[in-house]
Amino acid sequence: MATTLSPADRAKRAAALAALEYIEDGMTLGLGTGSTAAFLVEGLGRRVGEGLKVRCVATSSGTAAQATRLSIPLLGLDEAGPLDLVIDGADEFDPQLRLIKGGGGALLQEKIVAAAARRMVVISDASKEVARLGAFPLPIEVVRFGCLSTARTVATVLDRADVETRTLTWRQRDGAFLVTDEGHHILDAHLGRIGDPGALASALVQVPGVVETGLFLGLASEVLIGSEDGHVRRFPG
Repeated sequence: MATTLSPADRAKRAAALAALEYIEDGMTLGLGTGSTAAFLVEGLGRRVGEGLKVRCVATSSGTAAQATRLSIPLLGLDEAGPLDLVIDGADEFDPQLRLIKGGGGALLQEKIVAAAARRMVVISDASKEVARLGAFPLPIEVVRFGCLSTARTVATVLDRADVETRTLTWRQRDGAFLVTDEGHHILDAHLGRIGDPGALASALVQVPGVVETGLFLGLASEVLIGSEDGHVRRFPG
């Protein structure tokens, strides 16, 4: 029996299927992580089965596992070189195409892959579109050594930042600190509103122990916003 998708999943799938139109034979692609990107990988697997020739770099072990199951050719980023296109989801995006990513715990690899691509297309449903970033908790990836000390320093940075709230929580899985594919922890900053994303990103990455933040600035070129009826809006239009 076919699985019935929720309205939100139908919207995500619509955006993912629209993004498949951007993929051309012979491309080297970056494959994103998360529930929306999973629909993209599923659709790409069908096209590969029909004869499409692509080479792909996964942004997480989860995406790599799905791609392998679907016989999508994978290689490492260093082997791939510059990517033609990366397609990924987002937890939030604003009118300036600034993103918050990392809800799936893969922000570091996602950002490295995005930076290596000539173009980044974001796939999303309308719930991720915001006037100002910050309602979604900002993931901050930190090394495990001294992580509690790092969190205290992050808190002092937030005291001086243009944000609405300043609550920090550790991402957990099965009752323990989440460990990312690169062996780090994730600190989620509940900020409510981020007045100056660029200034905040710059300040946070200067903290020793902070590896990266989920603020993706100047990377995305377009967002495909799906709706449950299958319609897709392109931003900017």
